[in-house]
Amino acid sequence: MRKEVFVGEQGVPEDLEYDAYDAGAVHVLAVREDGVPLGTGRLLFGEAAVAQTGADPSVGSLGRLAVTGHARGLGVGVALVRAIEDAARARGLTAMDLHAQSHALGFYERLGYEPYGPEYLEAGIPHRGMRRSL
Repeated sequence: MRKEVFVGEQGVPEDLEYDAYDAGAVHVLAVREDGVPLGTGRLLFGEAAVAQTGADPSVGSLGRLAVTGHARGLGVGVALVRAIEDAARARGLTAMDLHAQSHALGFYERLGYEPYGPEYLEAGIPHRGMRRSL
């Protein structure tokens, strides 16, 4: 799904999409009742999260949230974010940080995330840092 959404739809270079953090991340997957995948996301924690967020180890990093085109608007993204937050709480994390594509700021704001810092480019796409206490 990440390849379909980020590489295929958004033109993110494949070598940037897959990184060394994937192996140690918690990955979540949303699937339809018949097993068809709808969306995915990941949680980085510990030193991997610190490397991404620059924050202390009590802050997790939510990332690589991707929902397939046919599943958008069905609440899949919300369910994935909440599942990642639950996984973060289970690991004792107190906040979540993420790098939101600027067009998705409203989505994350509705889920309690607050933007911080200036807009910047990541993989050629405008992004903004966001954080939420858990």
